[in-house]
Amino acid sequence: MKHMNSEVKEERTSNKKRIDLFLVPIVLIAAFLNLFKIWTDEYANAYYTAAVKSMLQSFHNFFYASFDPGGYVTIDKPPVVFWIQTISAKIFGFHGWSVILPQALAGIGSVLLLYVLVKRTFGVWAGRFAALAMALTPIVPAVSRTNNIDSMLVFTLLVATWMLFRAVRTAKFGWVLAAFAMIGVAFNMKMLQAYMVLPAFYVFYVVATKITWKKKIAFLTTATALMLAVSVSWAVVVDSTSADKRPYMGSSQTNSVLELAFGYNGINRLTGNTSVTGSSHKQPAQTEQQTASSETKQTSNSSADSSQSSNQRKSSSSQKMQAPGGGNQNGMFNTGNPGPFRLFQKGLSDQISWLLPFVIFSIVGLFAGVKFKGPYTTKQKESLFWLAWLLPVAVFFSIAGFFHQYYLIMLAPPIAAFAGAGAVALWSMYKQHNGWKSWLLPGGILTTAALQVYIMSPYVSSIGVAPIAGVGALGVILALVLAVRKQRKNSLTNYLGAAAMVVLLAMPAYWAMTPIIYGGNSMLPSAGPDSSSGMGGPPSTATNSKQSGFNGMQPPGSSSGNSSSNNQMQPPSSSSNGGQMPGGSSNNGQMQPPSGSSNSGQMQMPGGSSNNSQMPNSSSSKSSSSKRKSGGMNAEVNQKLLNYLTKNNTGEKYLFATTDSTSAAPYIIKTGKPVMAMGGFSGSDPILTVSKLKAMIKKGEVKYFYLSGMGKGGQSDVITWIKENSKEIPSSKWQSTSSSAQQGPSGNGTLYEITLK
Repeated sequence: MKHMNSEVKEERTSNKKRIDLFLVPIVLIAAFLNLFKIWTDEYANAYYTAAVKSMLQSFHNFFYASFDPGGYVTIDKPPVVFWIQTISAKIFGFHGWSVILPQALAGIGSVLLLYVLVKRTFGVWAGRFAALAMALTPIVPAVSRTNNIDSMLVFTLLVATWMLFRAVRTAKFGWVLAAFAMIGVAFNMKMLQAYMVLPAFYVFYVVATKITWKKKIAFLTTATALMLAVSVSWAVVVDSTSADKRPYMGSSQTNSVLELAFGYNGINRLTGNTSVTGSSHKQPAQTEQQTASSETKQTSNSSADSSQSSNQRKSSSSQKMQAPGGGNQNGMFNTGNPGPFRLFQKGLSDQISWLLPFVIFSIVGLFAGVKFKGPYTTKQKESLFWLAWLLPVAVFFSIAGFFHQYYLIMLAPPIAAFAGAGAVALWSMYKQHNGWKSWLLPGGILTTAALQVYIMSPYVSSIGVAPIAGVGALGVILALVLAVRKQRKNSLTNYLGAAAMVVLLAMPAYWAMTPIIYGGNSMLPSAGPDSSSGMGGPPSTATNSKQSGFNGMQPPGSSSGNSSSNNQMQPPSSSSNGGQMPGGSSNNGQMQPPSGSSNSGQMQMPGGSSNNSQMPNSSSSKSSSSKRKSGGMNAEVNQKLLNYLTKNNTGEKYLFATTDSTSAAPYIIKTGKPVMAMGGFSGSDPILTVSKLKAMIKKGEVKYFYLSGMGKGGQSDVITWIKENSKEIPSSKWQSTSSSAQQGPSGNGTLYEITLK
């Protein structure tokens, strides 16, 4: 106990010392990467931004995280992060940057927290290098520059980690409770993903605390019970509320938060087997869910910076999108094929894996000589914590059936911690000539440089040969020179070691800057020279420069685009060919439109209208001076349609109804008026029935329906009834032909009017 008290006194004394001047530039780097030009992303991820707009309008919408101002359906995540975003928008005004700001600050906070966590045990230089590695991990700023949840999730879990470490140092049970309660808060950010760190928390507390087993079990049981209570608190309140007094729980099939947590946002992420069952429509289980295809559809509609040019990708077999487990190495959403080396495949490796070989060598060094029965040093105990965080999460991403690239931010803290702690540990072993351990440093440098060359090689057309050759050559040279100079102790050797660390961080730093250089995608954020496409993978060499970020997509009511050339991506169609998007038809691995059009490689909107929808190339203009209405759902609205709906509204609650959130979000953001996404996010939620819709129409709640052919899912009967009992509005009254309307989300559709008495 005396030892514990001395540690606490030492901590208080260290906190009174001056700010670490070396930390200042690291924080400034993180601030630049996370904050610079976020004001150019006018609407961010429009699906979530629309929810913030709605949540600003009433406490009812705020509490339930309603997607629309009418309180019809919620978004597909719990509310805590969106509560924070709404508060930010309330303080600073409703802007894209104001909903991004909390995540950007969380990214900076994670860098600071990692410095604090690593510094105390492994030394100040370990803390500095860990913080720098965290700041420069490409996926960290890529996610933090959006209004997606994951940056805030990681920050919250690091706060919980700080509490757990303090609980062990002070032997106070209150900190244990606080740490596990914080994981419960994180659960209310992104549900089961927050529990990925639990193995680390349990293992560390059992190994690191010097109390009896009886107390360990009692304390952990109590803390776990508290965590579970906090985790399900909001879900229990929502699920206990009568369904007619709250919004439908978006992306669930039974209108239940708990089903959403343990199904759609839980086990189904691992299995990838997420059948969509509607009230009157049933689909078989597939390797990816219908919502995933909707995300691709929405991302493909994303508009990058208007000054950027875009080019087609090559339709080569190495770049065709396939479902996890298919024959293609890119996999669905460029997440590769499941297997032990998945994190080294294209699409994932350039987001997170730049330092993985060095981390592996660091783990070997940090655990060298450790005996299973102990005793363990503080360094070994905390190394075990980071290892118990790293391994389960890495295993999950190696085998999971459905996730996106930006989820990989969960691996950033343990990788950065091992990079910092390992750099100091391996350098110490190198300087002390500890037999085989002294070879770990040059070995780690050499293998890490080799992996980085491998990661960069698909991007040679966009970044050139020089940086690839430079990293490879310098990595080999520095590793060999350090190996030769093992017996020499002078300043030159120190400089060589520092230079090696700079070389290993150079290209991750460039990759981390690409969302600023090329523009990013707020729907599916990723880093890399093609980050604005949001689709990952190596860039192409196509030459069409007229379209940017899938320009050519159209908002409700815009005129149809022009026919496009071959080799363009297509949304899913209706076939079960292995390795395709759900329902995708076989066309040499290409995605087909729902309408069944046979134009090879074209991206087509529902209803069969073809568009010049090309992916932006990494050679796109680097200018991002104009605001980007990105985020998978371009927030451009058809002003003529909006004017028509506003003028002819006779007191209806909803401006109009549409199949899914893609069409609804831009109009919610623009007007703040209720727009009904009848089938929720992807259009597959079984929310509405014909009888319920009839009742809403008779009450005068909705009159106009915009149908584009997407997202029928569990509402096919409803859509059929609408078409059979409505009056079609002539397109000349509401369809826009202006060029500014050619970038919207939902393409060629039809406007209907229904009035019942």
